[in-house]
Amino acid sequence: MSTLSRRALVAGASAAGLALALPHAARAEEVAYAAFRIVRARPGEPGQPEITLPEGYAFVAGEKYNVASRAEYYTFVKGPKNTGGIEVSVRWPGVLVKAVVHMETRLGIRRDPSDPYRFTFTLPVDRASNDANQPTLQIWSHPDISAGMYYKIDHNDPDRVAGPWRDVPWPANEARSQTHQLVAAHTILVASGLKAAAAAKGHRWFVAGFETNNTLHADNPPHWHISYNSGKDFNSPTHNTHFWLDSEARNFYNGMDVTGLGRLKHYVGDPARIYDFTGDANDGRGGLVATMTIRQDGGLDIAPPEGPVYAVAAGRDGSLIEEVTVLRDGEPWLRVATDDHYRIGVTTVRVLGLQDRSESYAKVLRYDPLTGVLV
Repeated sequence: MSTLSRRALVAGASAAGLALALPHAARAEEVAYAAFRIVRARPGEPGQPEITLPEGYAFVAGEKYNVASRAEYYTFVKGPKNTGGIEVSVRWPGVLVKAVVHMETRLGIRRDPSDPYRFTFTLPVDRASNDANQPTLQIWSHPDISAGMYYKIDHNDPDRVAGPWRDVPWPANEARSQTHQLVAAHTILVASGLKAAAAAKGHRWFVAGFETNNTLHADNPPHWHISYNSGKDFNSPTHNTHFWLDSEARNFYNGMDVTGLGRLKHYVGDPARIYDFTGDANDGRGGLVATMTIRQDGGLDIAPPEGPVYAVAAGRDGSLIEEVTVLRDGEPWLRVATDDHYRIGVTTVRVLGLQDRSESYAKVLRYDPLTGVLV
């Protein structure tokens, strides 16, 4: 037996005593979590493959942890922490598999030469929680993570819908417009000096859209964010905006969650003031950072304390679906149009300078279409 005698065990040694006396290998193993996405070669009727895990590992129970869509299947497992990885065996009769994704990585697949529908792969099991696996589920790109800014673009595919998105019409207008608006908002935050001001305080802006495949974050209805963290992340005091989009991609409501105050509700014409939680001004919310006001055209005014006022406004057709106009001090400054080709991993950005054509540019963001990682 171990260095602890059988008599001591029978006699009932204390739990603390056992923990000290038993060798390290016999102590309770640390439980860790992992998720993986099995991506089909071609979308089809949602289904579930046959998956075999090693002894000691199990699937996490619950509908949100075992999800089928037309394009893929994802699931979560738990068991002893194993950074080197466990061997997972999969057979999906009649379905050819293109890739397996874990976090932001395509895992190596070892195919069975005698069976085109069977393969194995090595899965690291080392996340501290199910929630820590969110990067596995959604395809995100990050064009700007730097001092004062965390900016991500969410790539959404109707064949990947999960959770509440399975039961609603596909938000085609909202999904397209959010990328125009994200690019415009990022441009404004940089040009206005708001990004630099946040960086100088050790704070950051969070600019992001919505996602349609992440059951850990049921991001419905369609909305996007220009949030402010009075620190380096969401654990800091935060003004977390939620700009809801209607079917014509117009902003119509801002539910702004403020640390210590809960959700503040703002509609068209209602100024939503963002403070920095530095100092005692404004009932302890600190100094004014910016004011966001939803416009009559469905766009958004963004006003730094010292001006000028910028805006994400409707395009030439009066909507925000095909393009948006960026205003500076009430005058058209830029025209922004984007296209996200999510199945090949290409986002095109076209900016036209309306006052100075030298400010015009075109940019192509290339990313892995299964992970979102920029290449």
